[in-house]
Amino acid sequence: MTVLSTLLHANAFRSPFLSTLLPSIGLAYGIQGLVAIPSIVAQSEKFYDLSGSLTYLSCTALSLYLPTIRARHAAQLAGTIKPAWPSLVGALMGKAGSGLNWRQVVLSAAVSVWATRLGTYLFQRISADGTDSRFDKIRGNPPVFLGAFFAQATWVSLCLLPVLALNSLPSTLLSTASPILLTDIIGLLLYTGGLSFEIIADRQKSKWVEEKKAKKHSEEFLTRGLWSKSRHPNYFGESTLWSGIAVVAGGVLCSNVGQVGMGFAGGIGGIMAAAAMAGVSPAFVTFLLLKVSGVPLSETKYDKKYGDRKDYQEWKKNTPMFIPKI
Repeated sequence: MTVLSTLLHANAFRSPFLSTLLPSIGLAYGIQGLVAIPSIVAQSEKFYDLSGSLTYLSCTALSLYLPTIRARHAAQLAGTIKPAWPSLVGALMGKAGSGLNWRQVVLSAAVSVWATRLGTYLFQRISADGTDSRFDKIRGNPPVFLGAFFAQATWVSLCLLPVLALNSLPSTLLSTASPILLTDIIGLLLYTGGLSFEIIADRQKSKWVEEKKAKKHSEEFLTRGLWSKSRHPNYFGESTLWSGIAVVAGGVLCSNVGQVGMGFAGGIGGIMAAAAMAGVSPAFVTFLLLKVSGVPLSETKYDKKYGDRKDYQEWKKNTPMFIPKI
């Protein structure tokens, strides 16, 4: 038995949902474990954020193509004609027999665009700065440092849950769903707006830092652009874009098509379970940003450095912490 056969057999469940979900989550922890080993040895967090983006991309791709991999492997064992690989373009055009539904392609692309942009941005930042202050107290403690990598695997798994669930649904079943739902429109608008907000906020901060290094200004903290509307506009954008992904996925998962595809019994219980599965993604992201690694670390750092300054107090008083003012 080949390695592929062994892996596919070990994760073969009667439910297509579990057959896609569990291998994808396992891949997340596997990648993080592999990256953790050399990082712990070198006591370096340089590739931490980049590995997070790689994990997002890898798990998304696996969930998108795993059903086809299984079908092709089964055909090979049976000596029959292998099914064709899915057509991304065909799925976007709504062609029958493309192997995927347009929502699966769009949401997978949405995650990939976000992960690639953020991973590149954070890698460029740590390459320039050398270190990340978040790891100052843990990079020399192997068990705790390892825990940070597994925490990142958990973050990826929970954030991707609605996409993994959607990608587990057979395209033939998804083809029976309504071509366009209201949740599709609302979700894509939220994603586009959130991603744009995050990109603009990050670019404004990068430009501000570059200008400060070039001594074009003497400001100690950024209060211009989107940073005059929210003290953490990049975090607001990230929470919003994940909400958009959850809305698109949730609209399908809560429908009859989603209930049947995931093997739920339907009814209020099944709908609530599907809604929770979609909602856990933005809820977990927002919780992390507001209570764990985002806002608290940033606010504590700036309060300690500039808390006694009147201009900082005024900015903090007049600028919302999270949701931007109009």
